[in-house]
Amino acid sequence: MALLVFLALATQVSSDIPEELITGPVIGIDLGTTYSCVGIWKGGKVEIIANDQGNRITLSYVAFTDVERLVGESAKNQATLNPENTIFDVKRLMGRRFDDPSIQRDRKLLPYKIVDKDGLPYVQVKIKGEEKLFSPEQISAMILERMKEVAESYLGEPVKHAVITVPAYFNDAQRKATKDAGTISGLKVERVINEPTAAALAYGLNEQGEKNILVYDLGGGTFDVSVLSVDVGAGKGIFEVMATNGDTHLGGEDFDQRVVDHFLKLWKKKTGLDASSDKKAVQKLRRSVESAKKALSSQSQSRIDIESFFQGKDFSEVLSRAKFEELNIDLFKKTLIPVEKVLADAKLKKNQIDEIVLVGGSTRIPKVREMLKEYFNGKQPTRGVDPDEAVAFGAAVQGGILSRAEGTSDILLLDVCALSQGIETVGGVMTVLIERNSKIPIRKTQIFSTHQDNQQNVRIQVFEGERAMTKDNHLLGTFDLEGINPAPRGTPQIEVTFDIDASGILSVSAEDKAANVRKEIQINTAERTLSTADIERMIKEAEEMAEEDKKLREGIDTRNKFESVVGSTERQMKDKENNLKEKISEEDYEELEKAVKEANEWLDQTRNSGPPDVEECKEKKEEFEAVIHPIFKKLGGEEMPDPTDI
Repeated sequence: MALLVFLALATQVSSDIPEELITGPVIGIDLGTTYSCVGIWKGGKVEIIANDQGNRITLSYVAFTDVERLVGESAKNQATLNPENTIFDVKRLMGRRFDDPSIQRDRKLLPYKIVDKDGLPYVQVKIKGEEKLFSPEQISAMILERMKEVAESYLGEPVKHAVITVPAYFNDAQRKATKDAGTISGLKVERVINEPTAAALAYGLNEQGEKNILVYDLGGGTFDVSVLSVDVGAGKGIFEVMATNGDTHLGGEDFDQRVVDHFLKLWKKKTGLDASSDKKAVQKLRRSVESAKKALSSQSQSRIDIESFFQGKDFSEVLSRAKFEELNIDLFKKTLIPVEKVLADAKLKKNQIDEIVLVGGSTRIPKVREMLKEYFNGKQPTRGVDPDEAVAFGAAVQGGILSRAEGTSDILLLDVCALSQGIETVGGVMTVLIERNSKIPIRKTQIFSTHQDNQQNVRIQVFEGERAMTKDNHLLGTFDLEGINPAPRGTPQIEVTFDIDASGILSVSAEDKAANVRKEIQINTAERTLSTADIERMIKEAEEMAEEDKKLREGIDTRNKFESVVGSTERQMKDKENNLKEKISEEDYEELEKAVKEANEWLDQTRNSGPPDVEECKEKKEEFEAVIHPIFKKLGGEEMPDPTDI
């Protein structure tokens, strides 16, 4: 198959297709690497919806035990006991090939198995002694299904429509995979929007006037930075993305991994034992490191104590903020490179940025805030937006716009595509049809012709990227246009059209009108993501699992809450730095020890016997709290432990 030669620009059309009327609520979901969040536009404002445990964010964890499937907090609570069947960070697998270098790196670090199925990465778990494969889309669908249930419980009615957010630098395959996950979960994904754009919506609706906003979004697994022009006033709200940049494999999980690696080396040096191959030990350490990292946002050091860490030996080390920063300083600095690029693309100087909006849990890291403030010559980032909820807030606004909810008629959102997209022409040249940072939705057409005499077939190779040669860019897909009328080279006129919809998903067509032949494809639908049959099968599996989950969840969740309270109390007692034993009476300490021992004995008895009786578990928890709360209250002031820990 011969390639095309470029002739001339024919047309350029920005698509402005009217939205189909949607009936029923449209929820907004931030499907995050570490946490997910759901919101709804209701009564002229956004409501962020809390889950059944009262948390406004839900952990993006899925676990499989011998008796049930767990999603969220309950899944993470048992991760150290069941590491190979506890799935997290699945967003990093979405829309990628198995041989992708980032997938191969992750395989070595994650406790669960990632296997090759038809060139795509699948998660392998063991359920009731039987090995089963799940695609990343299926696992993500389980998280989305949980968010759907949270919204339905709050609204008291079925939810069928959603807006889901993705990192701005997600490519076409990753966006399509996200939509597939939504379909499997039982949702019609009306729009996929970029996370920084959603965050700007959350910030901008509370402001007045015209401003340039830089959104710095550093989450658990991805990093994005975007510059938007926001103009909000009486009767209008215009949000225009000027430029975007980022890294789809950089975030809090990477910071945690650096610390985990450091402590594993330190442990080996001190004890001569290598714990890196013990998945349970590594999971214990990873969880403790994550907690320590969060503590370092408000204190200078945090102690990590793990009982029976490896081969019966306890682990006890201190992680200082200085050490944490030292281990990750190169990754922190790496985030400033996209900041420089996005300002250049937006043709703005640092002093032309009016507001810096921080999004994502990792922006709570003091060094990250400090570096960003220093980069912008002392300008303080705004704290007016909750970094965990801002993206879901913006998605809910977009959902309100699509459902024509009250108070959204004057809001206009103009997003952009993150990467240039085009085709390969003679000599391996990247001929761009849609430039990076072009407003979407957009449709562009160019005329090409044949390279050889009497050429009847041409191969269209679609790429995305910023390099001059296609060999340096990312191949999205390939198709052939056949049946061209024989003619001297350069004579046929072949019209190639690129069409990016409002969700950033690309369709490409090629047509020779003289020969009346045309070929149209949606890039990657068949080659890199799930087939229609796959999606239908996965929807059926999800429905079958949902009913079983519902029966088991309440009992397990109740026990997990109790277990968390007992574990937190035990940690407080063992914290050498806190030295609780010297701060309370001997009688009180013995009473704590007795309560913890009895609680653990009951939990051990019920842990492997399926879901416990809900009422019995609540009663045990209340009895335990009736003992510990009066004792901790005696400490008073700063000596009181964090209420979230007990």
